[in-house]
Amino acid sequence: MRILCLVPGGIGDQILFFPTLSDLQQFYPNAEIDVVVEPRSKSAYRVCKSVHDVILYDFKAQNSLADLGNLLGILRDREYEIVLSLGQRWGVGLLLWLTGIPNRIGYAGGGGEWFLTQPVPLKTEQYAAQMYHDLLQGLEINTPCPELTVSVPKKDIEWVEAEQKRLGVPGSGYVLIHGGSSELAREKGIDKIYPVGNWVKIIQSFQQRQPELPLVVVRGPDDDAFVQSLVNILPNLKIAKPDDIGKLAALIAGASLMLCTDSAPMHLSVAVQTYTLALFGPTDPQKLLPTDTSLPEALRGRFVGIKSPTNKIGDIPPEKILEQVWGG
Repeated sequence: MRILCLVPGGIGDQILFFPTLSDLQQFYPNAEIDVVVEPRSKSAYRVCKSVHDVILYDFKAQNSLADLGNLLGILRDREYEIVLSLGQRWGVGLLLWLTGIPNRIGYAGGGGEWFLTQPVPLKTEQYAAQMYHDLLQGLEINTPCPELTVSVPKKDIEWVEAEQKRLGVPGSGYVLIHGGSSELAREKGIDKIYPVGNWVKIIQSFQQRQPELPLVVVRGPDDDAFVQSLVNILPNLKIAKPDDIGKLAALIAGASLMLCTDSAPMHLSVAVQTYTLALFGPTDPQKLLPTDTSLPEALRGRFVGIKSPTNKIGDIPPEKILEQVWGG
């Protein structure tokens, strides 16, 4: 049996879809599950064991008929029995219909609903992972949404152990800061970058109040300018540069606290159950972080979002963040 999932979006969207994939694997243990994702998101599946194959297709690009025909040929050849789609556009619905897959599940209300065999109500007011998990209702799977989890390769854990020794930090107990943003978010003008000057105030507060507590700043592939600006002011900062999502997840797992903006690393932090304090500009924390009521008691209060009063992330006062850290 083969199952296909169309998951447009970035790495964060893929991680939020992991619980749905996990339940699919549990209910169909002998099935091969493939995903169609944008090229920028392929790396997410380094930390997901539920997927057999990753097929690349740029949903947002100006694709030619040849591109579409190539994808359609791949999907028809594999003879999938079920497809789940996050995409609601008319074109996506038509693609699903053209594949000939008999069970086509997606959200009701979009332009592609006419091509679905089992439309599912779209409830955008809830946590995104739960919203994605609702697609399983089209298969009469009505279980609660599982927690986010990732599977980190052993060699990535070993890399982090060596990196911790290089930085002179313990295997656990350091504070991790990820303040950057993806290049795509910057190109689209999405407000996810907290000002360097504010980060400096936060770091200096840690250095004054707990000078023995190690702080580590993550330098992702798009964070060079952000990290260099910090280092110009605080030259003794410890900088880690994981080169893939597995190493980043293992680095976050070793931290006692993750300070970050609304980003894919935030979702990784939730998945590895590190205490997380995330900053939000225009986006809604309730849709991107699990609520305490959905979590087991041991995890309640572990994932906290601070929303800007003006929808501009730079308008969050550093003092408000530090109050949350130090308990007022």
